[in-house]
Amino acid sequence: MKQKIRSEKEEIGGSYGECGQKSIIESETGEIKGHYLNATAGNCDEMMKRAAFARELGVPIVMHDYLTGGFTANTTLAHYCRDNGLLLHIHRAMHAVIDRQKNHGMHFRVLAKALRMSGGDHIHSGTVVGKLEGEREITLGFVDLLRDDFIEKDRSRGIYFTQDWVSLPGVLPVASGGIHVWHMPALTEIFGDDSVLQFGGGTLGHPWGNAPGAVANRVALEACVQARNEGRDLATEGNEIIREAAKWSPELAAACEVWKEIKFEFQAMDTLDTDKDKDKKR
Repeated sequence: MKQKIRSEKEEIGGSYGECGQKSIIESETGEIKGHYLNATAGNCDEMMKRAAFARELGVPIVMHDYLTGGFTANTTLAHYCRDNGLLLHIHRAMHAVIDRQKNHGMHFRVLAKALRMSGGDHIHSGTVVGKLEGEREITLGFVDLLRDDFIEKDRSRGIYFTQDWVSLPGVLPVASGGIHVWHMPALTEIFGDDSVLQFGGGTLGHPWGNAPGAVANRVALEACVQARNEGRDLATEGNEIIREAAKWSPELAAACEVWKEIKFEFQAMDTLDTDKDKDKKR
């Protein structure tokens, strides 16, 4: 039994062990760094073991797939994270099986509200502009349901009744999936300050390596935030803002060259029902 426990911990440690380097990076940058260590497991006991081990390593955040793991397990983990100073990132794997077809299942806004009640600090919400599609107004509707205290009824955004969360903690939306530096103006305008922007391939795909990729994204973000605060229109001036910033950031200039032709063109499936749609169903 001791051998089995040791082997399981070594197996987890193999994927978690690189986090020990974060102290070096933190000292170089002066910023707190972390990695979303995945605590999702086949049973609740193993999930809690992984969360506890992540805490032992000193990481600031863990991740959980709340739909595959289940709401009870997710709430258990959320309470543990809140009590032990860990952030909880929520992944929504399996959501498309539930919310993508209009003829069955339920809308993601319902799943998002259920997650807010279950517990978590931020959750994938689609990007509007990347590969994780979503109609803009609908996405903004459930983003407000995630992070605001009081949301007025607004059928144009898919909010069919006024929601008062009273003092229930909010959840930050996470934009992730197929996004890169050219998307930054739109992401800044759509999601605002209280959000998380995750660039995976948009960072690692930089021709000079991971660190320059991170620099490019940071420069693009700060340029867009500064431009917005100065009163510039990100919707119409976004590309020009990025080009201006690229003149003094070689990392951003290289990223702009790599991603300039990358687009995801498709019809959004997540749309509001129109009267014509309702007539067809009848």
